This record gives sequence, C-alpha cells and structure tokens, in this order.
Amino acid sequence: MPNSSNVHEQFAGFFEDREIRPFVQLLSQKLSDGHICIDPDKMAEREDPDAFLKAHPLVTSKEGPKRPFVWHRNRLYFQRYFHYESGILERIRAFLNREQQENDARRELLLKHREQVRLLFGAGKDASDKARFDWQMAAALMALSNSFTIISGGPGTGKTTTVAKILALLFSMQPNVKVALAAPTGKAAYRMAESLKNASQNLDPELVEKFAVLEPQTLHRLLKARGTSNTFEHNASYPLQFDLLIVDEASMIDVALFYRLMDALPDTARLILLGDKDQLASVEAGSVLGDLCQTQEQLNGLSADKVDFINSFLEAGEEQFPEDLRAKGPQNALNGHVVQLKYSHRFSGDKGIGLLSQAIIHNQSDAIAAFLAKDKDEAVKIDQDYRNDCFEDFVAGYEAYIKEPDLALALKKLNHLRVLCAIREGEQGVNRINKRIEEYLQRKGLLDVEEEFYLHRPVMVLQNNPALGLFNGDAGIVRKDEKGISKVWFEDARGCLKSFIPGHIGAVETIFATTIHKSQGSEFNKVLVLLPNFRDLPLLTRELVYTAITRARSFVLLQASAEVLSAAAERRVERVSGLAHRIDELI
Repeated sequence: MPNSSNVHEQFAGFFEDREIRPFVQLLSQKLSDGHICIDPDKMAEREDPDAFLKAHPLVTSKEGPKRPFVWHRNRLYFQRYFHYESGILERIRAFLNREQQENDARRELLLKHREQVRLLFGAGKDASDKARFDWQMAAALMALSNSFTIISGGPGTGKTTTVAKILALLFSMQPNVKVALAAPTGKAAYRMAESLKNASQNLDPELVEKFAVLEPQTLHRLLKARGTSNTFEHNASYPLQFDLLIVDEASMIDVALFYRLMDALPDTARLILLGDKDQLASVEAGSVLGDLCQTQEQLNGLSADKVDFINSFLEAGEEQFPEDLRAKGPQNALNGHVVQLKYSHRFSGDKGIGLLSQAIIHNQSDAIAAFLAKDKDEAVKIDQDYRNDCFEDFVAGYEAYIKEPDLALALKKLNHLRVLCAIREGEQGVNRINKRIEEYLQRKGLLDVEEEFYLHRPVMVLQNNPALGLFNGDAGIVRKDEKGISKVWFEDARGCLKSFIPGHIGAVETIFATTIHKSQGSEFNKVLVLLPNFRDLPLLTRELVYTAITRARSFVLLQASAEVLSAAAERRVERVSGLAHRIDELI
C-alpha cells in the first residue's frame, strides 16, 4: 500500500506537464492536511511562480473559464475549494446587504423592547456583574441587528444562555418567527437541546412553550443528507424554510459543509454561529470559524455607532462599553459581526481547568510549569509517569453505568466521564486504551467481551443513517430488550430512548476512550487526557490539548510528561485558507 507522499506524487503524475507537478503534489498534500490553498511563493524550487501559474493552461483566475486550478491573490487552489470559499464570501455579502437595508428597523424594534432587554440582562446583577461590561448583552444586540453573527467563547462563557435570551427577545418581537437549531454532530445537538431547556426554565410560560418545540438536529439531518454521501436535498434551488438558523459548535464545520449550509439558506434568513475559536478546527479541510474570527484585528472592537447603540441599553452605574475597544478609522466588513464572550461562569481564571486551559492555549510556560511542579489543585491532576493505578482509579468510574439498571440513567452515567487520546495506535492510542479498559472491567466481572456487541458495550456511530435518524457521533450502549434481544440504545435530542438491532446501524466503535477530535461538541464531568509519550508529533498542538482539557466540567487527569506538554503548548495549528485574506472583497 503506498504511503501518503506517494499518493500525492502519483496524483501529480497524471498531469503531463512536469513543471506543474510540484505545485499539484504540494496542493494535494496540503489539502489532506486541512489546508484550502497554498502559497507557491514559499516553494524554493521556482523563482517566479506567479508568472508561471498565471500563464498555465490548467490554471484560471477568479473570473476566468473553469479549469482544474485557480490562481487568486498569490494562492493556488483546486477549483472546487476555491468555489466553496468564494461561495461562502458571496453568501456573507448577501447577509450584509440584507441587514444594511433592515438595520434601522431592527434597531428601532429592539429599542421598543428595551425593558425586556433590561429584564433579561440587567435584572439581578450583583456588584461584581455591574463592575464589568456585559458581553452577553452586546452579543445579543448585535445578533438581533445583524443577519450574520459569530458568537465565540470558551467553556462556561454563556453562549447557550445568550442564545436563549436572543430567542426570548426574538419570539417577543416576532411571535411567528421560524427558528432552526443545528450542530455538526448528534451529541452536540443533544447537548444544545439540554442547555437551552435549562436556560429557558425561568422565562414566561408562553416563551417556555416556544422553546419546547425547538429540536436541535445535526446539519446533515437539517440539510437532508442523501444516504452516506455529501450531497443534500436542500440547496439554493430548494432552500430551507427558516427565518433564523443557529448553529452550535461551528468550529467543527469544514469548508465543504459550510458552503453547502450557506447555499441552502434563503435570502431572508439570519444565521448565528456559536463556537470556540480556540478549539480544534474541523477534521476535514478548512477552519472557517477561526478564519472569520481572524478577520478582526481587535476582537470586540466596534464602530462608534454600534457602541452608542449598545450603551443606550445600559443604566447608570453599569459598566459601559470599554472605550479602548471603540474602533477608530475604517473597519472591515465584519466589524460588529464577531463577538467574543469573555467571562467564564464555570471556570476560574486563576485556578483549575480555567487557568490550565488558558496557559496551554496562550503557551504560558510559567503557569504550565507551576501546574507540573505542584499537585494541589482539586480540579487538575497531572501524572507525568503514566501510572497504571491513576489510570485504573479513573476508569473505575465506568462501573457506575454498567451497574445501573435504568437504561436512561445508564446512558447519562456513561457520559459522566471519558478517556481522550490524541492518536489511534500505540501505547497511548485509542485502540490500546479501549482494550485496557475492557480488560480492567472484565477482571471486575462486569464485562464479557467474547461477542462483538457484548452487553454494556458503549459505541459511537461512524456514519450518517438518516433513515434511522442516526448520525456520525451518536453514542449508545448495548443492552437487552424485554425479549432478551441485544440492541444498541440511544437517546434522542428530546431525551427519548430508541433502539436498533446492531447489524442495522452500520459501522461503530467502542468509546470508553475516543480521540480528542471526536470529543468535540461533548462535555463530561471528568476527563482523562492521555498524550503520547513522545514530543515530536505534529498533531500535538495547543489547540488539541486545550480542546481535550475543556471537555471536562469539574476534573481533568492529564497523563503527559513535562516535555510533551511543553512541546504541545509551543505548537499551533496552522491552516492556510483565503477567507481572512479575501475579507476586503466583501466591501
């Protein structure tokens, strides 16, 4: 079987012109690594790639005839991926044009509901809340003024709470508004449903009823995926019929799926994207959310007009919009469309998971060293020696869901904890770790793993199956039904149980341990993060470790040496695309 570099070399070999082959091979390799395009100026073997590529018969420009490759603003693309990126920009342009037409009317409507805004965001504030600016309120006001908004924030910063208040205001202003909620995976959709349900409990009964009928779904289900392919029923010719779409965990969406989502939205719709810009980018090519956030030289810097509008909702004694963030001079097209929530209500910034995650994502070596030097934090334990007793003490937590007879409770207890790995193979890889956990539980007399779908096996679906309502990332457990037949049981977004014969659900994998990538969109009370015990691994990045650590609500055990952890914090995910580079094309 050819290795990866040979595959890309063989692909380039299909082109007769030997001079273009190095560009094609590099572009193919970079696409497999998640990049959308390449900057050929960095290729040492050719002095003037610009002139060569502009004149090549296989390469076209943005306005030129359709050819395999596109050369645009010193970047080389495959035609398809340039089409995706350009389509996303064109859709954002349409959003901006629409909101420009309706901005005054939207603001006037919000001002008429000022008292409700005050009740949702101002009431009940204590002295510490009044002493800092309310970024949740700013995000809500921008989202309700805009047609396109990104709300970014780390764990516990209140993204879902903000959305609940946005919806409460929108339902009050437009009672018949049609809203759709979606996420990239089933588990992210389920968690979104659960969070919104909790956030809406203190609202008026009429609003609670409107929230009750909202059912978050996967993007593939929303767009009506055709089988397991990446084609969908909904597109520009058959658009979705919603006034507002809110998408959670948007950092997980690759450029191809993002394009198809934008293509399926009607001209009159609004879009709100929620996510954490510091999390891992999508598994497939592209990092759309991160790229769009990077278009802002200063996050949360707003024009004077937007600042004055937000301040008009504040009372005397409340902290006004920070003057140092009042933008001066010309702004790019997405000014006021990207809002970063700043304050975590879950994690403290000076200890525990909050402090460690920020130390990792910002590569604060002193703070990381302090965690490594002491073992006094109740929420964080770092085991540099990969001790087996630490490992078994943690995985003993899986005994609870196995011993739980109530199926719905068993599913909840399964998700109280998870082991997260960076790699699949090797001593610290998912495959070996799942075997270790199975062996531990078998020694305890709790599992018998002779059969593939053994009793209590926790599994994750690996492909979309719209006919069954199952999607990639859905998690379930094997239990017997009332007739003694083994089935795989899942919980849907409404908390209802559904079961299937194992052979009907397609490919699955055991999830005592799973990859960090596949944990995105999930939260667990406790997490064990197992990093491979060798430092020179390109996929070990600060974003990977940050994502893993922040899956935990209350406790994280990190098995990693000081060398591995420091190396990961120094390494960043770098994906090349043209979105941030081309943002001026929106003006």
